[in-house]
Amino acid sequence: MRASVAGCRLSVGALLNGLLVSVVAALLWKYFKLSEHAALLEEELHMTQQSQELSQARIDYHLALQALHEHGTRMVCTGKMHTDRICRFDYLCYLSEAEEFVFFHSNSSVMLPNLGSRRFQPALLDLSSVEDHNTQYFNFLELPAAALKFMAKPVFVPDVTLILNRFNPDNLMHVFHDDLLPAFYTMKQYSDLDDEARLVFMEGWGEGPHFDLYRLLSSKQPLLKEQLKNFGKLMCFTKSYVGLSKMTTWYQYGFVQPQGPKANILVSGNEIRQFAKALMDKMNVSRVEDVEKDGGSAEDEKEKKDEYIVVVSRSTTRLILNEAELIMALAQEFRMRVVTVSLEEQSFPSIAQVVSGASMLVSMHGAQLITSLFLPRGAAVVELFPFAVNPEQYTPYKTLVTLQGMDLHYVSWRNTKEENTVTHPDRPWEQGGIVHLEKEEQERILASKDVPRHLCCRNPEWLFRIYQDTLVDIPSFLEVLREGMKTKPSLKKAKPASVVHPGRVREPQCQTSVQTTNEAKLSVSWQIPWNLKYLKVREVKYEVWIQEQGENTYMPYILPQQNYTFSENIKPFTTYLVWVRCIFNKNLLGPFADVLVCRT
Repeated sequence: MRASVAGCRLSVGALLNGLLVSVVAALLWKYFKLSEHAALLEEELHMTQQSQELSQARIDYHLALQALHEHGTRMVCTGKMHTDRICRFDYLCYLSEAEEFVFFHSNSSVMLPNLGSRRFQPALLDLSSVEDHNTQYFNFLELPAAALKFMAKPVFVPDVTLILNRFNPDNLMHVFHDDLLPAFYTMKQYSDLDDEARLVFMEGWGEGPHFDLYRLLSSKQPLLKEQLKNFGKLMCFTKSYVGLSKMTTWYQYGFVQPQGPKANILVSGNEIRQFAKALMDKMNVSRVEDVEKDGGSAEDEKEKKDEYIVVVSRSTTRLILNEAELIMALAQEFRMRVVTVSLEEQSFPSIAQVVSGASMLVSMHGAQLITSLFLPRGAAVVELFPFAVNPEQYTPYKTLVTLQGMDLHYVSWRNTKEENTVTHPDRPWEQGGIVHLEKEEQERILASKDVPRHLCCRNPEWLFRIYQDTLVDIPSFLEVLREGMKTKPSLKKAKPASVVHPGRVREPQCQTSVQTTNEAKLSVSWQIPWNLKYLKVREVKYEVWIQEQGENTYMPYILPQQNYTFSENIKPFTTYLVWVRCIFNKNLLGPFADVLVCRT
């Protein structure tokens, strides 16, 4: 009996101990879970704070993290090839320790186009506006969203971002042509890439000397690749656009073929000038007021005193050795004051303002000539080239200046006197030095009178010649300038030329008649394009194509009137196809109207 009681007491004690242990374990487990939850909340708060450091925009970290886990990354692109593709991403991530972008797959992920392994032939897209350059390709790694459990907690970038490469931020021509203009118009393509968007530069360069110009594109400070690692191991961009539009570029630098204008230029002076105006507004620079003049009157002579010529002065390489003499000659020849500007000594906004009111811009070949996009309509650009450098082979600025709608006049001068050049063979190779070359190669370069066409970018003969200093032969310079200015259009700071194209001709019709067994007539008539009645057009003509059905060739005609009867080469009992279109001012072509089928 006592043993039974003792056993019962022991059982009750063991039960109580068990219950106590369970309760304590449950409490400890609950405390652990609460602590874990608190730690997660603390970590989320820290991540949110890091995200806030990137932007003033608010982000719900928990919802963003949940969206990344559940939906993964989503991508939709425009463009058929990597060279014309821009992609929009939701939750594209960047792994800083691997220096790779990451696409996280989930059941809700979207990848258009879904290229499979073709994404690596050679890339998804170009990060730069320089086409198909193997240092500018963009791609990403792929991971399942489940892998996020084993990775560092992401920092979310709440801003809409534009991710791109700057091609060469140390060179002003490259800054404008390759970066600023393409980025400006890429941002115009997408409404959410507004003034609050953030630019992210992934090429790996430092800020460079022209970083303030990049800051003009957005109210947010741009991010450099090197800075991304400061925000954590894994960064996720909630909404981003990757790549740049190439529609505004006009020049190729000679990576595949010798440098020159692009084969298919899609930009006009109108878009360049709108960009220049927007940039000046951002710099708080007002354009110098245009002054209309026809020439000849005393009042015009007074106004002429207010005109001026800008000479760009270089202080380190490619010098004009007699710059003061050149300035004096220009002032005497054109009876204008001459001012100098220097990229090394003046702020860019102050240079843009001076150039914006100039009648002429004179400079040695070089990146500083990109400032010609700020010139007023009707101004002239005079580009000087050192000895042995052919102006026809190096035309980035000539191409810009002569774009339709820039309304600028271009003149080039070339030093043809070898005794008027100072070479620098002892400089580093990138500044034209040649002492590192074999003696035979040095002698060949020294004996050459014309740099042959070449590919980019380290041709020693080109570098040797382009970095020469030049004593400008004033008589030959003025002679070239006078001759060049003879062909300058009369538009002086004029209104932009019309680039309105005609619409389709209306109500085209044909009538036929057979005169004899060997003779027939084909009469074609039409009404003017609908938009012509609202336009003032200097010259209106019509182009008619006539093709015998079944033949591969056609007969073209240019006509001033809206009807015409054709008899030459028109055969009886034959079917002809006829197309008609309108042409404004010789080169503004309208679309063809629907084909007419006419049987004699």
